[in-house]
Amino acid sequence: MPPAKKEVRPSTRGTRTRAPAFLKNLRGVKSWKEASAWLESRGIEDIECITPDQAGVARGKMMPSSKFTSNTSLALPSAPFMMTISGQYPENGNGFEYPEDDGDLKLVPDLSTLTAVPWEEDPTAAVICDLVHQDGRAVEFTPRNVLKRVVAAYDRHGLKPVVAPEIEFYLVRKNPDPDYPLTPPVGRSGRPIAGGSGYSIAGVNEYDELIDDIYHFSESQGLEIDTLIHEEGAGQLEINLRHGDPVELADQVFLFKRTLREAALKHDVYATFMAKPIQGQPGSAMHIHQSIVDKKTGRNIFSAEDGSETEAFFNFIGGMQKHVPNALVMFAPYVNSYRRLTQAASAPVNNKWGYDNRTTAFRVPRSDPNARRVENRIPSSDANPYLALAASLACGLIGINNKLQAEPPVLTTANEDEIDLPRGLLEAVDLFEGDEELAGMLGRAFTSTYAAIKRAEFETFMEVISPWEREYLLLNV
Repeated sequence: MPPAKKEVRPSTRGTRTRAPAFLKNLRGVKSWKEASAWLESRGIEDIECITPDQAGVARGKMMPSSKFTSNTSLALPSAPFMMTISGQYPENGNGFEYPEDDGDLKLVPDLSTLTAVPWEEDPTAAVICDLVHQDGRAVEFTPRNVLKRVVAAYDRHGLKPVVAPEIEFYLVRKNPDPDYPLTPPVGRSGRPIAGGSGYSIAGVNEYDELIDDIYHFSESQGLEIDTLIHEEGAGQLEINLRHGDPVELADQVFLFKRTLREAALKHDVYATFMAKPIQGQPGSAMHIHQSIVDKKTGRNIFSAEDGSETEAFFNFIGGMQKHVPNALVMFAPYVNSYRRLTQAASAPVNNKWGYDNRTTAFRVPRSDPNARRVENRIPSSDANPYLALAASLACGLIGINNKLQAEPPVLTTANEDEIDLPRGLLEAVDLFEGDEELAGMLGRAFTSTYAAIKRAEFETFMEVISPWEREYLLLNV
């Protein structure tokens, strides 16, 4: 019997099918087909469909991933976007009217923001959504749409804004009772870290394991942290994000705030973005670096070919100087925000500008001409990133459009002079409502809604009796 012939199979070397590149994306896909494959490859069970409200808080719905990819219709009422931080609703008036039907708004997922939620035990993903009316029109008063409106205004002029936020925050001990002051957490040394630790590496190392989780959670979501430092306050840190598109960077700050809070809770502490969480300690800012690029040439319009400043550069600063005080309620949105804006402190209370001058509201850092930018140092870290970016860029564009002239730069300390900004929330709201050019840029449906919310929040604050009143008024008046 002849031996059996050995079967010769064709070689498969070099022909193995490679996984599509998009499956490796940490954040974002281009289509629903890619979304389905991306979710399946990670075994994702649940999807958080989220969108920022006026405070920057995530609102939305959670659903199984199979339902998410089956072309299901998502909707939210308008109520969450007309609500104060304490869950109340403003009174009608001054252009604001609460819709009688409170009809549904459509949630439209932006698949470019699809990312994992690394702190969840079950495989979970999140996607940021836009809000549109039933006929497809963008909802004018929602924060992400407000920022998109401002970016579109730049686009109509052939311009593209580029931004880089810097976010300061505090780590504090857990404090379930709001009647007690916040205190710094205990680090690995077993002692609470003291203030005056700006740029201290030892201060950062006090929270090594927590910071490792911050980096891990951020990397898992494709959040591009540039640097992390310890700031001046006790337990105060700052994280800088890499520069880029305003909407994308606002999305990153939105996700980053969630990430920080979750990482902190894992280590039994709070991360807070309050502007002034601890009495006697520095406030927390969200500085915004801004430059503008010509879309055709890719050139930074703040710099001429010879490297000198352009007229557009000075016009942008002129717009900031004129309109930022009127937009302050978008940079300092709460009563607590104004505790940070005090004379002779690290936060500016002026509308001046200078070269590498940190006492001015608008600082021009030292840089090469192609990286020339304007840093807005007024916003506090409690600001909604979408609204802070929208307001800052809107003020600059108004300056460019109207060819507003900047005042001369300040070469000395500017924060000990007269205060150029509103001193409180109601004064800021009054100025905000009176700026017609700003309202035209941001959208009147938004400005009337936002102003009504801020007035309602102030009235809620006035119902609370503070420790200062009990200490100094109880037995003395």
